[in-house]
Amino acid sequence: MSRRALRRLRGEQRGQEPLGPDALQFVLRDEEDAEEEGPKRGPGGRRPRDAGKEGVRVTNRFELIDVEDLEEGPVVNGERPDCLLADTVVSGSKRRSLSGSAATKKDGESNASGKLRKKKKKQKNKKNTAEALENGLEDIDRILERIEDGSGSRPLGLSPLSSKKHVLYVEHRHLNPDTELKRYFGARAVLGEQRPRQRQRVYPKCTWLTTPKSTWPRYTKPGLSMRLLQSRKGLSCFAFEHNEEYQQAQLRFLSAVESMEPNNIVVLLQTSPYHVDSLLQLSDACRFQEDQEMARDLVERALYSMECAFHPLFSLTSGTCRLDYRRPENRSFYLALYKQMSFLEKRGCPRTALEYCKLILSLEPDEDPLCVLLLIDHLALRARNYEYLIRLFQEWEAHRNLSQLPNFAFSVPLAYFLLSQQADLPEQELTCAREKASLLLRQALTMFPGVLMPLLGYCSVRPDATVTCHQFFGPEAEISQPPALSLLVSLYLGRSHFLWKEPATISWLEETVREVLQAVDAGDPTVEACESRRKVLYQRAPRNIHRHVILSEIKEAVAALPPDVSSQPVLGFDPLPPVDTIYSYVRPERLSPVSHGNTIALFFRSLLPNYTMEGERPEDGGAEGLDHQQGLNRLMLAVRDMMANFHFHDLEAPREDQPEGDGEWD
Repeated sequence: MSRRALRRLRGEQRGQEPLGPDALQFVLRDEEDAEEEGPKRGPGGRRPRDAGKEGVRVTNRFELIDVEDLEEGPVVNGERPDCLLADTVVSGSKRRSLSGSAATKKDGESNASGKLRKKKKKQKNKKNTAEALENGLEDIDRILERIEDGSGSRPLGLSPLSSKKHVLYVEHRHLNPDTELKRYFGARAVLGEQRPRQRQRVYPKCTWLTTPKSTWPRYTKPGLSMRLLQSRKGLSCFAFEHNEEYQQAQLRFLSAVESMEPNNIVVLLQTSPYHVDSLLQLSDACRFQEDQEMARDLVERALYSMECAFHPLFSLTSGTCRLDYRRPENRSFYLALYKQMSFLEKRGCPRTALEYCKLILSLEPDEDPLCVLLLIDHLALRARNYEYLIRLFQEWEAHRNLSQLPNFAFSVPLAYFLLSQQADLPEQELTCAREKASLLLRQALTMFPGVLMPLLGYCSVRPDATVTCHQFFGPEAEISQPPALSLLVSLYLGRSHFLWKEPATISWLEETVREVLQAVDAGDPTVEACESRRKVLYQRAPRNIHRHVILSEIKEAVAALPPDVSSQPVLGFDPLPPVDTIYSYVRPERLSPVSHGNTIALFFRSLLPNYTMEGERPEDGGAEGLDHQQGLNRLMLAVRDMMANFHFHDLEAPREDQPEGDGEWD
């Protein structure tokens, strides 16, 4: 077998090997003489690179290839048939014997043969590429068929792509409310006024939670940072940190809160414009004064300040980053996210609010310090994301017992029912969803019978006499509920009652209530089991539920709080802090005014709560640095200020705006 045939078997072509300086100057020899002579050896017994290259003096390497090479059969799966290999060997020997005559051909014929070879080679490459593409597509189809056969039928209402993502996976694009607003009103209506402003933006950092505004103060690092505590089992625990400058601002903020004067917080923000707790507290003050725009702007500025302090490894979307709520530095981020979520819901962006809710839940899903599980079902229904709610219930029911919460017990069957009302699903899936919805609603009504009558009252529906007079759904069912269960029911009904007002939903509810009454009259043992479970499970609500009720500001739920919780002072920047708080730094103890002040000082302090003597300030060294002359001067200034604010009125003198006379009452 010749070397040319061996090169063809190996898939090599002439001209691919590196050429030496004398590679194109060959001596015409016969094949037999070349084999008898053998390759020459270089120094050291090695064979030189250009040894064994026979040929003639040529100017174009393609002249050594005849047109017969292009008429060979195609390669099948990387191999040639045996007959083609035999023809290749024969043709190779023929061309070797005629190589001398090939050198005497004209240059025009050699160029024509080279062009023809290039054209046919392109055609062959296109044909092979098309065949390989078809084979690859067939292989992909076979793989997908195997996956579908192995996985079986997918859950109802879940798309194959969404089922692959983590249930707490957060999508960046859904954190921006403009994405949802553009879907409702169009990009031109949403971004029409923002485009010229964004060109003048001087904020270099790109953030996901908020978009910096040109009206904000120029950002400078306020002393807030984040560090990685530990990484274990695929989870990363982080914590915010305050440097010394930020700690001083935090202490001034606590003093401003105790003064009960919002202007003191405004003064603090003038020196520390990105102090997070001050921004959140002032946002609450603006919200109470019905200034919703300023309140939302302050919360966004707080989120921007905290996002600029993120650790490089901290991810908002992975669902594997944790923040311990027991650390006071981390609570500001939780509260800022919750307040932003509330503003988004009121703004009409439930899909964006749902993404923020998932983000809060992913920061500490086991403890759930803000108890957003009482809210996530409501946002999913408002956003019409029924598939996510069903999936969350299916995956977490085994280890979290979500069916024991009234909001999940009623929201999940409602999601199944609303899913069955969609016309773009197959008939079989619609029927299955309707049956599943009826089954879960029967279980919910059996477990929580005290929900029905208040729900019908919210929906302005007058129930049938058979329902109102029945003992199971009568007034006794609502009165006999444990206090903790009444709190959960009041929270759910105050928030989500309007979702049941559709006529189709009311008809479905009426039909299911009749089925439950038939089961109760038939003596179903499930009824007694649910009654005993209610008495055991709902003794007292945990602290995170009370914290959620306070943040929700739902009147019905706040009124149902136990007295020991409602009587406690609640701070807006830290509502109901955990009992096992982990402090990284402690506020220095303030000296008691009673221990150092005299009678006159105590009197003026009762009139002026902000009055303090110089010796009582901790930074001045306590009682050792007391200067009596300065203290006396401060007392005199306080007296003058108090006397200047007194106004005496003569009670006997008649007022001009209220003349005497016998007026008549209208």
